[in-house]
Amino acid sequence: MAKVVKLPRVDRSVETYALVGTPTERPEAAPVFNRIAYAAAHVVADPWADANPWNSPAIDWDATMAFRHHLWSLGFKIAEAMDTSQRGMGLDWAGAQELIRRSLAEARTIAGADLACGAGTDQLSRQDARSLDDVIAAYEEQFGFIEKHGGRTIMMASRALAHVARSPDDYRKVYGRILGQARNKVVLHWLGDMFDPELTGYWGSERFEDTLETVLSIIAEHKDKVEGIKISLLDQACEIELRRRLPEGVICFTGDDFNYAALIEGDGTHHSHALLGIFDAVAPQASKALAALAKGDLATFRGTIEPTVPLSRKIFEAPTQYYKAGVVFLAWLNGHQSHFTMPAGMQSARGAVHYADVFRLADQANVLDRPELAAARMAALMTQYGVG
Repeated sequence: MAKVVKLPRVDRSVETYALVGTPTERPEAAPVFNRIAYAAAHVVADPWADANPWNSPAIDWDATMAFRHHLWSLGFKIAEAMDTSQRGMGLDWAGAQELIRRSLAEARTIAGADLACGAGTDQLSRQDARSLDDVIAAYEEQFGFIEKHGGRTIMMASRALAHVARSPDDYRKVYGRILGQARNKVVLHWLGDMFDPELTGYWGSERFEDTLETVLSIIAEHKDKVEGIKISLLDQACEIELRRRLPEGVICFTGDDFNYAALIEGDGTHHSHALLGIFDAVAPQASKALAALAKGDLATFRGTIEPTVPLSRKIFEAPTQYYKAGVVFLAWLNGHQSHFTMPAGMQSARGAVHYADVFRLADQANVLDRPELAAARMAALMTQYGVG
C-alpha cells in the first residue's frame, strides 16, 4: 500500500507528502522508569449508538479499556477521568463515574497496573454554585465515589470554585477541607486558563507570583496529604520555580505539553515527573525515552522524545482546550479505534490544515505506528475535506 498522501497547506495549495518515519519498537515487557509517569487517557466514543453525542455521548467501553491496556503495557500509570477524557467538554460526571469504576476494576486484573482518578466539581454548574459549601460538597461527592471504589485521587481544578471564590483564603478553605479528610495522599492539579478559560484567576489572582504563594501555603499546611502537584501553565520558568520551592517529599508533575522533555530530564538538581495528555498520543516513544533515561542513556532519551515536542506543541496550540482532538486523531491513525469521532463532536474543533500539520509532525517523530493504515485513513479524511 502506498505511503503517499495529498495534504493541504496553509496557503491553500496541496502537497503530495511521502511518509518518512519508522515505527517505534515495543518492549517485551513493561519497562521500569526512574520518573513517575502518568498518561492522561482519552475515551473512545461509540458513533453507532442511538444517543445525543453533544449532551449524552455514548462511550465504546471495550475500546476505551483496550487503550488503557496499551498504556499499561508500556509502563505508564494512567491519570483517569481527567481533562484529556473530555471532562466537562463531552464527558459529564455520570460518564466519569462509569469510566472510573470500569478502569479501577480493569486495573485489578493486570499485574502492576496503576492509576489515579480525577475528582472535580463538574456535577455542579456555575449557575448552581452559590457558596464555598456547594463546592466542598461537590468535591466530597467525587472523592467519596473514587475512594469507595478503592481509587487514589487527583484533585482537579474547579470551575465552580473559580466562580464563587473571592480571595486566596477561599481556596485555602476549600482545599484544606478536602485534603484534611482525604483517605489517601492526593495529587493537586494546577490547570492554566489556556486549557480552560473558565479557570482564569484560579487561586485568587491572575499573577503567577501571587498564585504560587497561595499554592505553596496550601501544600505546606497539608503536606502529609499531598503526594505532588501537576502544573499545566505551558511556562517552563513557572514550573522550575514551583518545583524548586516544594517541600521535601512533595513531587512536581509536569503538565507542560510544550517543554516536557527538558523538564523531565531536569537540570542536575531538580527534575519533574510526568502527568501528561501528550503521553496518550506518543506513548511508545515516551516509554522508550523514559526507559533509556532510567538507564542513563541520555542520547536515546533525547533522540526519542525531543522529536515529539514539535508535534505536541502543534496539538496543544491555541485554543489549547481543543488538544483532545489531536490526541484522538492519532489514536485513530494508529489503529486504536475504528473511527475518528469524539464525544460532543469535538473532532470538528480543528480543521484540515491543522490535522495535516499533525500528520506530518507525527510521521517525522516516528509516532505513526502503522504507516500504511495511517496513510489510508488520512487520505480518506482529506477526501472528506475536499482535498484531492
